[in-house]
Amino acid sequence: MKKFISTAIVAATFALTSGSAIAADAPQSIEQLLQQVQSDRASQSKDNAKREAEFRAERGDKAALLKREKDALAAERQRGVDLNQAFLDNERKIAQLEEDLKTAQGDLGEMFGVVKGEAGDFAGKLVGSNISAQYPDRDTFIAELGARKQLPKIEELEKFWEEQLLEMVESGKVVKFQGQVTGIDGNVRDTTITRVGAFNLLADGEYVVFNSDLGLIQELSQQPDGYVVSTVAPFESASTGAENLYIDTTGGVLLNIFTQKASIEDRIEAGGPIGYIIIGLLALGALIALERLITLSIISGKVKAQRKNLDNPGNNPLGRILKVYQDNKDVDVETLELKLDEAILKETPALETRISIIKVFAAIAPMMGLLGTVTGMIATFQSIQLFGTGDPKLMAGGISMALVTTVQGLIAALPLMLLHAIVVARSKSVVQILEEQSAGIVAEHAEKRAD
Repeated sequence: MKKFISTAIVAATFALTSGSAIAADAPQSIEQLLQQVQSDRASQSKDNAKREAEFRAERGDKAALLKREKDALAAERQRGVDLNQAFLDNERKIAQLEEDLKTAQGDLGEMFGVVKGEAGDFAGKLVGSNISAQYPDRDTFIAELGARKQLPKIEELEKFWEEQLLEMVESGKVVKFQGQVTGIDGNVRDTTITRVGAFNLLADGEYVVFNSDLGLIQELSQQPDGYVVSTVAPFESASTGAENLYIDTTGGVLLNIFTQKASIEDRIEAGGPIGYIIIGLLALGALIALERLITLSIISGKVKAQRKNLDNPGNNPLGRILKVYQDNKDVDVETLELKLDEAILKETPALETRISIIKVFAAIAPMMGLLGTVTGMIATFQSIQLFGTGDPKLMAGGISMALVTTVQGLIAALPLMLLHAIVVARSKSVVQILEEQSAGIVAEHAEKRAD
């Protein structure tokens, strides 16, 4: 087979060579053609021998390279086996060493667990402590100690103990220090801060709080009630003796909660339009009652002064009744009595005017509150229907309106009812004086007529 392939190659080469020679330099005779073929074949044999030698040499190199790579692969496989065995041996050795370490530690292992737990808890306490506002970054070492996996050193345990002792000592002190307070508007000011143990921070006559997340001392968006804040300034200015101060034992948590407490303005706004109407009724009714009280007080003073001088009628209800008597001294008793009754009837409307409006307002106010309650409950049920009961804030507006308007209605009705009673009593006292004087005049006239 190899011989056939070689013959074919030679024939093809001869054909190509012959074609090329004919095209380039064609032989002129058969002898020249024979010589040329012999020459070409000799040349081809040399080339083939050379190529065969090169191929044999390369095959030897390839075989050597293949053998070298196979040896390297076998070496790597053996190395992998050795490394795997070494890994398993090291794992067993580490496990044995860890077991030996636990045995050697004895009670120290339990102590380390206690230290880690205490350090974690104490670090959380230091983060939110008001003392950290004066001594920041105290929790860094403690937090690192709580997260460590190795046994702490004696020096580190002593430092841990010192930090705990510092917290206890500072918790019993009232100290002043210079610091920065961030206002609600974001402006920062340098001021003197008073720290009351670990409970409260005071600055410029107000309560301030330590924001552990931002590491800032901040103003409260809303201070507590006035009677609570009123004790801050005297406490800050005092240097000796004892001063009253309201303490937040939670370290500022309650103060932050109180900032969310609704103010009077918020409660009025929660009442909505109905709440404003109720307030308007209260204000209008109070103004009418005030006007009636002032007017009736002036009239009552004039009537009382007139009672002391019955002979000279003035420009007041009693004076006008006396004027009617003076104008009708000659009539009989029945006619005089009718004349005086008519005069009293003329004076009564001026004394009782607009008093009934106060009573109407007192009756309307709670009814408006009930209307607000119903409206608020309708809004609440609509929120429940649309959004369900998952978020209480969606229902808070309707419930607030339902409750606040009821309270506003009652608050408006109670003083209006009281004012109405006072105004009615004042009006009736004046009318009673007129009726008494009228009855006295009729009796005196009847006695004169009898004589």
